[in-house]
Amino acid sequence: MEALSINDVTPVAIDDATAPGLAQHKTAIQGLFKRRRVRVKELLAAGLSTVGHTVTVKGWAKTLREAGAGAFAFLELNDGSCFTGLQIVVAKDVPGFEALINSGGTGASFCVVGTVVESPAKGQLIEVKATEVTLYGDVADPSTYALSKKRHTLEHLREHAHLRPRSNIHSAAMRVRNAMAQATHSFFNERGFLYIHTPLITASDCEGAGEMFAVTTLFNHVKDGNVPKTADNKAIDFSKDFFGKPSYLTVSGQLNVETHCCALSDCYTFGPTFRAENSNTARHLAEFWMIEPEIAFADLSDDIDLAEDYLKYCAQYALDNCAEDLAFFDKNVEKGLLERLQSTIASPFVRLSYTDAIELINKPENLKKGKFEKKPKWGDDLGSEHERFITEQIYKKPVVLYDYPKEIKAFYMRLNDDGKTVAAADVLVPKIGEIIGGSQREERLDVLEARIKEATGHDPAEYGWYCDLRRYGTVPHAGFGCGFERLVRFVTGIENIRDVIPFPRWPSNASF
Repeated sequence: MEALSINDVTPVAIDDATAPGLAQHKTAIQGLFKRRRVRVKELLAAGLSTVGHTVTVKGWAKTLREAGAGAFAFLELNDGSCFTGLQIVVAKDVPGFEALINSGGTGASFCVVGTVVESPAKGQLIEVKATEVTLYGDVADPSTYALSKKRHTLEHLREHAHLRPRSNIHSAAMRVRNAMAQATHSFFNERGFLYIHTPLITASDCEGAGEMFAVTTLFNHVKDGNVPKTADNKAIDFSKDFFGKPSYLTVSGQLNVETHCCALSDCYTFGPTFRAENSNTARHLAEFWMIEPEIAFADLSDDIDLAEDYLKYCAQYALDNCAEDLAFFDKNVEKGLLERLQSTIASPFVRLSYTDAIELINKPENLKKGKFEKKPKWGDDLGSEHERFITEQIYKKPVVLYDYPKEIKAFYMRLNDDGKTVAAADVLVPKIGEIIGGSQREERLDVLEARIKEATGHDPAEYGWYCDLRRYGTVPHAGFGCGFERLVRFVTGIENIRDVIPFPRWPSNASF
């Protein structure tokens, strides 16, 4: 039988002949939810076409000031839908004027009904002339309000993480974060990947580093002294625990999503992961999000291509959908951000073997220029200073390093024919360093079992279910992990990873 191409397949229209009643239901659902307000973003986008319309807007005061010797007030209202606030002019005779003036200003919340008029002020097309103002919530004592009208340090905002969404920088970061999540799902959906929900509780250590958070209910019995012990009384008996064995918060969904890749082909997972690393740096979190795709019937080259496509897609998505927020970051956080993102999209990433990278860094002129704390030799894991030097000083663009020594990479990465390196690749970008780590997975059962013993010291039987994927219908496959917060940092220029996640977790900090 001759093979069919996609162009030979005629799509079947859904109508009453093919599916009685289904066509009707396809368009009948209109939805019940309707906002009883106009979002500021939509109103500003519509511009002068809304002049003369009566609108209801709701939000929080960014600024409030009286003018004309108390004859009227200017209220800048923001509802979080966009960076720019909406100017509202409130005359003294408008119902709610006194409540507005006595609200405490910045941070107070309001409902405003009014008419859209053309604005005489520079930098804005429209404003609202209020006919009624309703105060929802005042700021009783502005002197105690952590986000009063002034500039605040990022450290101050972290200390008040429950209020910092009201700040310009954090609200912009959260809108970009949302856009990057939408971009992620759009990218993989457009390419036929299935979204798989992988577990947060696991008995397996994907990375083999042992830096995992334990999940147990046994310590609920510490006070009464009933924590079960093993027969020799030297260790906790986890067979009496909730899951009957030592269990942990996941450090990666990779091993789990591989099970579905080896049956459903291309898949991805996107969710929170946890690392009990005692790293109190601007680059690490104890709880963060990861995007982890797996490609069936693929090798390392395919994996690198997908990673480059993904980063470029996200950069373009941000430019297309977050222009106002990125303009703020370009002006106030990283000058040249927009140019950097456009350059990322426009040119191919550099691809460089680990071995060549070591030789490049160790050139006398680069050692002198880099002033590294540590001079790397073959077999060393590159530090952030080396990664950023390669991307920012040498190439000034993203770089993909590949074929790493097996000793510094995980057991599941495919062993190369030289027996010394594995088919692994890291994507390094300016400002961040490593943003993606990936590999072709080891699909040969005997090699995988040997690597488990060699790299982790564990019995391969502990990973029996993972090895089963190689016993029954093994296929070449590859995948990567992208730290979501590092992606948001890359797109916004924000230096500290704690400032691109709603509630950051790091050693000695689990507030809110």
